[in-house]
Amino acid sequence: MSDNISAEQLRLFIERIERLEEEKKGIADDIKDVYAEAKSTGFDVKTMRSIVRLRKMEKHHRDEAEALLETYKNALGLS
Repeated sequence: MSDNISAEQLRLFIERIERLEEEKKGIADDIKDVYAEAKSTGFDVKTMRSIVRLRKMEKHHRDEAEALLETYKNALGLS
């Protein structure tokens, strides 16, 4: 009996994961479409991706990363 319950529970978990993976793929495709649309109207997608990545970061982490980038740029004479 315990094996049947465990097997059924495992099957349900696997099916949920599969549905979520399919949803994730659909969302990833939607995001790709938005970037393509933005590109077709003249926006730089690489810069947009950088902005999205920065907005995900907490402010103190973003400030730290920007300061470090500025330090490296100065060291290489890029500023």
